[in-house]
Amino acid sequence: MDPDLHYEKANEADIDFLLSLRMKTMNPHYEKSNLPTDREATLQRVLYQFDKAHIIFLHHHPIGLLKINRTEDKTEVLQLQIDPEQQGRGLGKKILKDILDEASETGKTVTLSVLKTNKAQNLYSALGFKIIGEDEHSYFMEFSGEKKS
Repeated sequence: MDPDLHYEKANEADIDFLLSLRMKTMNPHYEKSNLPTDREATLQRVLYQFDKAHIIFLHHHPIGLLKINRTEDKTEVLQLQIDPEQQGRGLGKKILKDILDEASETGKTVTLSVLKTNKAQNLYSALGFKIIGEDEHSYFMEFSGEKKS
């Protein structure tokens, strides 16, 4: 992991940052999918499983969100958002690779969903995620970790 990249548990003081981040990163995809983009809908998405939210910092500046749920047999990436100004630098890939490496060491499966209009699905496929289902708007993807001995 990049020593200048770290996580801090999100709290109520972070909600304005997270609302702004979500609007920048996700609303264009929601618009293309004809899903609500109003403030209330966006706030509900920010608050979804908020206890699992971590702010991603690069050089002590907040640049994103990782919302992750770890259970005994599975790791679910609930939300991963990187500020558009920081995208294209491999940060999302690095974060996901760390999660996948951890899953491989413990034999866990990693799951996530991605909107069909979001090109991040190309990154997920390149990292080894497979589509295991879909609905009208999203693909459901999975990475099966092989336990290392």
